Amino acid sequence: MSIHPRSRTRCGRALTALLWVALLAGCAAPVPAPVGAVRGADGVDGSRPAVAPPTAPSASVPPVEPPARGDAAAELASPAVAPSAPDQLIAQGLASWYGRQFHGRRTASGERYDMHGFTAAHKTLPFGTRVRVRSLQTGKEVVVRINDRGPYRHRRIIDLSQAAITALGVRHRGVTLVELLRE
Repeated sequence: MSIHPRSRTRCGRALTALLWVALLAGCAAPVPAPVGAVRGADGVDGSRPAVAPPTAPSASVPPVEPPARGDAAAELASPAVAPSAPDQLIAQGLASWYGRQFHGRRTASGERYDMHGFTAAHKTLPFGTRVRVRSLQTGKEVVVRINDRGPYRHRRIIDLSQAAITALGVRHRGVTLVELLRE
């Protein structure tokens, strides 16, 4: 069965027009609420008057200025999410380690891997994040800095440096059960 060439162009034009309408509908600005009305969580305007903003900032709370655009050090120092309490459990699972075969090679962060440093690889945590790793076999803890990506083996949540796994006292095991805690 063959489709007439003119039918294809009509369908293509109709599809293109439909996509443009959907795109433009997504760009539409929301209708602002009338002055003096408060929009509730359900999106309905209430009859309560709007609360006036404070005229001057409190003397006890200094204003926080956002970092200047392009200031990478300041942008890295200010977290994108709200800070969490220390000792908050991030994950629990298997940890493995890597040592001599990777010593001196570049990590995903660009620095060279040092098997004697307290570093680790994690799939999603930002580079530079410090986490406390607690061995569930020995109860020992070590603080490591994330500087690489991985592990990519099933059920493993972190790859530790040789120094970190030795400090936990489970280097002979190869793979061990751990908890990751916010530092």
